Amino acid sequence: MGMINKNLLNELSDQQLQKREKKRVRDVRSQYYRDTTAIIHSSAFRRLKHKTQVFYAPSNDHICTRMEHCLHVASIASTVSRGLSLNGELAWAIGMGHDLGHTPFGHLGESIISEMRVNAGFPPFEHEIHSLRVVDFLSHRGEGMNLTYAVRDGIVCHCGETTEKNIHPDFRIKNLEVIGSKKNLIPATYEACVVRFCDSIAYLGRDFEDACRLKLIDEDEQPSVAREVLGPNNGQIIDTLVNDLIENSNEKNGISFSEEKYSAIKVMKQFNYDKIYRSPLLDGYRKYFTRLLNLIADYLNSLYSEFGADVELYQNEKNMLASGFAQHVSEMESKYIEKEGNSDLLIYDYIAGMSDNFALDCAKEILIPEHLNEHLESSLTGKWFDAR
Repeated sequence: MGMINKNLLNELSDQQLQKREKKRVRDVRSQYYRDTTAIIHSSAFRRLKHKTQVFYAPSNDHICTRMEHCLHVASIASTVSRGLSLNGELAWAIGMGHDLGHTPFGHLGESIISEMRVNAGFPPFEHEIHSLRVVDFLSHRGEGMNLTYAVRDGIVCHCGETTEKNIHPDFRIKNLEVIGSKKNLIPATYEACVVRFCDSIAYLGRDFEDACRLKLIDEDEQPSVAREVLGPNNGQIIDTLVNDLIENSNEKNGISFSEEKYSAIKVMKQFNYDKIYRSPLLDGYRKYFTRLLNLIADYLNSLYSEFGADVELYQNEKNMLASGFAQHVSEMESKYIEKEGNSDLLIYDYIAGMSDNFALDCAKEILIPEHLNEHLESSLTGKWFDAR
């Protein structure tokens, strides 16, 4: 299907949409492609390859990771944008950056960290808001990525967990720095609206595919209406919904699904919630990951209250987590105080940025630091306690 002129014109000017907090010297790249390269080269993006999408399965190369999901969203959104004569590079940049603020262990980890923050007297954690925090503040040692307004707006407004038939952009400039909740947020561009829909498209069939691969469910369990209307597998579901968005989006409807496809999406999403996201398999991880993340938070809080910004004192712990956190404190504490007047969220932000593997390694470091392992292995009774 070629490009179709649907008369979808953003009301905000290019000057408004491409505005950055700090001016940059232009180069051969377009403004939005430049944002994509900034995202790709960030530490936050690199960590996504070891962050859970839905299933915690670090030894299975074929289960979707958070990085792969971002690539899917960017690819699908740029395709839809091309079909609607929109800016594919803007959609690609938003798609690549939309989940930079996701926690370790997927939405389960997000809910655990949110509960931890609320118990400590802070606002709940929302990965959409935190993704903007990552690109605006946490990256590059507190300097942020200096992205365009349009990409930042698309990131904070992506909210792909909602199920909507259609969206019209909100063509008003928001004060993004004061946004504290994703509730009622509407993107400022058609491209960001496309990304919001394509977030759902990307995980709808892929989560089902992964669940089948892990034998959590059987392919035959897919609801018949979803199979008939959307397709029996991830590839066909994406193809169906991409074409449906292109065919049904216009100036009157905004970015829109057809009624038939929208009804089937709701059925498929409900099936995924009942059989996958609320399954005993995923719920079984909750207690384990809750203990693990609280262990890390309690340990870092005790270190920070005792040692503050004195980096040398952290070395007495003789573990990699304490040393790494000390480095983080030395780099970021003054940035927090300058921006927010305190460093209250420093520890929670640090934990939210962890990959799954790093969080697991941190727990091991707290309980059995690596230097103790080396000492034990060098002794007669190190690994084999009946050696004598």
